[in-house]
Amino acid sequence: MASGAARMPTGESPVKRGGRRTPQGFLFELTGGAACLDLVNTLDERPLATRRDNLESYADLVDWAEQSRLLSPGEARALRRAAARRPAAAQRALQQMQSLREVLFALFSALARGRPAPAGPLHSLNRSLARAFAHLELVPGRPRFGSSFACEPGDLERLHFPVMQSAYELLTSAADLERLRVCAADACDWLFLDRSRNRSRRWCDMSVCGNRDKVKRFYHRRRE
Repeated sequence: MASGAARMPTGESPVKRGGRRTPQGFLFELTGGAACLDLVNTLDERPLATRRDNLESYADLVDWAEQSRLLSPGEARALRRAAARRPAAAQRALQQMQSLREVLFALFSALARGRPAPAGPLHSLNRSLARAFAHLELVPGRPRFGSSFACEPGDLERLHFPVMQSAYELLTSAADLERLRVCAADACDWLFLDRSRNRSRRWCDMSVCGNRDKVKRFYHRRRE
């Protein structure tokens, strides 16, 4: 993995299902509609034994956050330097984010399927929210106040905070919860917000999972 975050060239189409390796690093597909869902989707093909984790290192996590615009380029550089100085702490921070990812998946996948929120993941999320929001500060602005998280530039756990804010905002929005979906493909469980006009989106990526389903149905019709 290159030390700098991979960035999509100007004018290039969105990165397709699962992301793409480039000479500059990994380009993540960010189609979830919320940062917390995009984090969940960094584990590809979760239902299969061949699942692929696109967050294999803390550098991958920083790349994802910079591409998601949770970090500015300067903030990303500061975290890369901090991770190089404290690799063991960076590995712990990565593992914490991977654990948070699974908590978010358990919670949001249940809600997307119309099930009640599972008690264990909800309890874990509430504990994480309390820790993250302890760093939240109001920032004066016009016409309203903004917010930011107070942390040092080299705080290796700082990415926890904006992801938790994203999860909180999604869970407290009735409109967004109504749009929460899980990809209909058998081998995929990516999560996304359905912002289509008639709320009929079924696939995380129509050009990949949608086409695979069309081919599968065509094959079965031919065999009948």
